Amino acid sequence: MAWQDFPAFTSSNIASIRYEEDLSILEVLFLNGSSYQYFDVPIYVAEEFKAAGSMGKFLAERIKGHYRYSKV
Repeated sequence: MAWQDFPAFTSSNIASIRYEEDLSILEVLFLNGSSYQYFDVPIYVAEEFKAAGSMGKFLAERIKGHYRYSKV
């Protein structure tokens, strides 16, 4: 696996985000230490996420409830 880390950003809830293109997995690490992987996330959605003005808003509106996930 070759994880691609998102560029640095500021968020009140999210610590970091990374994406694994070959497996289409998006991983979100929260400031509280919990981590979730979202499956079958297309590369274009990951790219839109990188460019989002608000990471938390994008996660809530475009990721949660749209993709299967697992707590890591």
